[in-house]
Amino acid sequence: MSAESNYYVPEPSRLPVSMALALGLMALGAGMWVRGEGFVVLAVGFLIMATVMYVWFGTVIKENMAGMTNAQVKRSFVWGMSWFIFSEVMFFAVFFGALFYIRTLSLPWLGGEGDKSDMINLVWPGFQAEWPLMTNPGQVVGVEKFVGPHENMGFPGWGKLFEWLPLWNTIILLSSSVTVHFAHHALKHNNRSKFNAWLAFTVVLGIIFLVVQYVEYHEAYAEMGLTLSSGIYGTTFFMLTGFHGFHVTLGTFMLFVQLMRGFKGQFSADDQFGFEATSWYWHFVDVVWLGLFIFVYVLG
Repeated sequence: MSAESNYYVPEPSRLPVSMALALGLMALGAGMWVRGEGFVVLAVGFLIMATVMYVWFGTVIKENMAGMTNAQVKRSFVWGMSWFIFSEVMFFAVFFGALFYIRTLSLPWLGGEGDKSDMINLVWPGFQAEWPLMTNPGQVVGVEKFVGPHENMGFPGWGKLFEWLPLWNTIILLSSSVTVHFAHHALKHNNRSKFNAWLAFTVVLGIIFLVVQYVEYHEAYAEMGLTLSSGIYGTTFFMLTGFHGFHVTLGTFMLFVQLMRGFKGQFSADDQFGFEATSWYWHFVDVVWLGLFIFVYVLG
């Protein structure tokens, strides 16, 4: 219904339940994968999520193309996407908060600060509370269940600056934020060829970012000894960068969907919320990475 006084209510759908199932399987599979099993569960969850997103996006697109969405519905889309991004901000705030707590409070306590210093020194004599934590407390007393990494992912020095993969990923992701802005500007001026070109470039940059991050992870595991089992430094590093990588994967998929819609000519200068919502999400992903680059890599 296109009248301003009416509000389109979609038919009952199993898509929300299917998405919840997919996310549950992904969470279960990820937890099992940490223990060396569960990859199939994780992959099945991811495939279900991708399928649900494809069908759900297609349904909303068809409804919009059929004129079923009026101004009130479009405002609800804006609010829905805004609250979704806000929930993502809170999600990452928890992990940044955990990193802050560990580095600023927990680690100094383990190093002997505070009124329990005598007991701490008795339990772990000679433990040095330095971040990144390369030697875990148990290692100083001969308990090597969690062995610290050989190297960390921090700033390698000016001589190796251009070999530092996080720097290149920062350049790639910030550049993609510029290219998606150019795509938005082109769409606002009904220049479809430039819109498609800039958006395709953005998708390619997102894929390159993920490839570089894979190379970085392989280097961390194979050469640096930095794993999920190497102590709190490895845990926080992979939790923060891993979840961000998942969001980049999701954002790249969303951008690819908008690119396919662009090739079909479905957007116009005054009707483009699908792309705008995706660009908001992509800018959010870029800002999170900037925080990761500063607090996990440069200062870490």
